[in-house]
Amino acid sequence: MSIRNAAKAIIVDHGKMLLNKNRNTVGDMCNGLPNGSIYYDLPGGGQNQYETLEEAVRRECLEEAGCIVAVERLAAVYEEISMNDRFRREYPQYAHKVHFVFVCHLTDAPMTQPCEKDLDMLGSEWVGLEDMKNIPLYPRIIHERLATIINSKTVLYLGSERVP
Repeated sequence: MSIRNAAKAIIVDHGKMLLNKNRNTVGDMCNGLPNGSIYYDLPGGGQNQYETLEEAVRRECLEEAGCIVAVERLAAVYEEISMNDRFRREYPQYAHKVHFVFVCHLTDAPMTQPCEKDLDMLGSEWVGLEDMKNIPLYPRIIHERLATIINSKTVLYLGSERVP
């Protein structure tokens, strides 16, 4: 088993946040969500070998959302451990992750078509900050502390979460 680093982006522009919109297709293996459920998460993903975390978050934003971002700062770190035996067997590389959440902003470069979406990803969507509390944003630890993460001047350690 290995521990995977993941670089995630919080991108806010004109009162809206860019999120990935997903449909759960792996049933109970996706944080206990019923099969077919819609959920959102931050753009970003796994760090490749010899790639810095900042390079990873920029690459992932381009691949998933078609946007070129500039990294402002590291905002939060949290650990996620899957407790689902089936998920651990079928996706061992994703069963234990350390997430590094960066606050980023769009550059002046035009947005392009995404070139590599995640397994459950339907697309990217701008969601109003006032609407954030009403959507299923994954992971829960980010959803609960989003305003604090965005507004904090220091890096926050959000702890560890064992997910179903």
